[in-house]
Amino acid sequence: MKKIAIIGSGISGLTCAHLLDKKYDVVVFEKNQYVGGHTATVDITHNNQELAIDTGFIVFNDRTYPNFNKLLSALGIERQETEMSFSVHNRGSGFEYNGHGINSLFAQRSNIFSFKFWRLIGEIVKFNQICKDAYKTNQIDAKSTLGDFLQQHRFSDFFSEHYILPMGAAIWSTSLQDMKKFELNFFIQFFYNHGLLNIVDRPQWYVVPGGSRSYVSKIIEQLNKPILLNSELGQVTRHDDGVTIEMKNGEQQHFDEVIFACHSDQALALLSDASEEEINVLQSIPYSRNEVILHTDIQLLPKRKLAWASWNYMLDGNATRPACVTYNMNILQGLDSPTTFCVTLNQSNEIDPSKIIQSFVYHHPVLNSDSVAAQKRRSLICGKNHTHFVGAYWYNGFHEDGVNSALDVTRRFGANL
Repeated sequence: MKKIAIIGSGISGLTCAHLLDKKYDVVVFEKNQYVGGHTATVDITHNNQELAIDTGFIVFNDRTYPNFNKLLSALGIERQETEMSFSVHNRGSGFEYNGHGINSLFAQRSNIFSFKFWRLIGEIVKFNQICKDAYKTNQIDAKSTLGDFLQQHRFSDFFSEHYILPMGAAIWSTSLQDMKKFELNFFIQFFYNHGLLNIVDRPQWYVVPGGSRSYVSKIIEQLNKPILLNSELGQVTRHDDGVTIEMKNGEQQHFDEVIFACHSDQALALLSDASEEEINVLQSIPYSRNEVILHTDIQLLPKRKLAWASWNYMLDGNATRPACVTYNMNILQGLDSPTTFCVTLNQSNEIDPSKIIQSFVYHHPVLNSDSVAAQKRRSLICGKNHTHFVGAYWYNGFHEDGVNSALDVTRRFGANL
């Protein structure tokens, strides 16, 4: 029986393990003390109430996550409807809104009489229509960036800074400045496919009841071998007849194939004999560091409760810092609690230390023109020399993309959902 090593137990590694374990001798290595990667559900007890709160992967929808939904169905995991609203709060000016509905859109009542705000609404409609037309006619300059597009069509700085850039930064966990560098074609395709260019007819979003780790537990239960936690890998070396994985303690294991289900930079660091093509491709898809805090400090949400949304972006005048977004977990997970639980990215210094429950660091792929170009060169390195690379970084950076990249590989071994 062919022996396959899988390095990493995020959504991509788990999908590979789930599908290949039935036909092959599969061993999964995980450097952390838990399985799941960005699927990280935290159990807490607060005021004698026990809750399971997601701090990494949270939501998915019925339209653009077909394979992830298929995986959940195969595992017998239910879905719970949620709301995907988005707010922006400018700490300097005090301006804020929540785009979920008319009432919340004018949560700051003075906006009713603001020409600048009505212009913002008009520019949102204009932006959506121009992007739809460009998508349908396939008239998008391959070299253009989102910043070029905004300048070309003379969108105001107010629109860019208070709508499209923070929305994109929240989705991809990046800075406002880096959002301007996003490849336009990539950006428009994503927004079109996810219904984000529509005022109505948007996908229905869901969370996993009881926390997203529920699907992780189901996969683990069905594997023939336990996942090897706290695995300290030293290096991976390829040979004509397979692959040698050497641990930091000097122990070696031989496999017929290896699947790197870790981040691109982590995979490259493990390869002792990386080819020039592997170096060029993997180095072109870097990752950014994001601090994540689970807390109960509502000062990180908009001032007006009517403006509270599922995703809340805070503007502080610094366009170069990583995304400043706070997820309202009571809304997203439907938590029945008098306490509001928040998950905030990259605003650690602004949170009352007494209200911090737990801190994390997650890394997200940086998707710009260089990384999108590198994605298109995946076939040059994947499936070569007994080596395969999976991860959401090959597509849009989300859970569905993690599953899709895994399926690209498992199908080579005759396994599919």
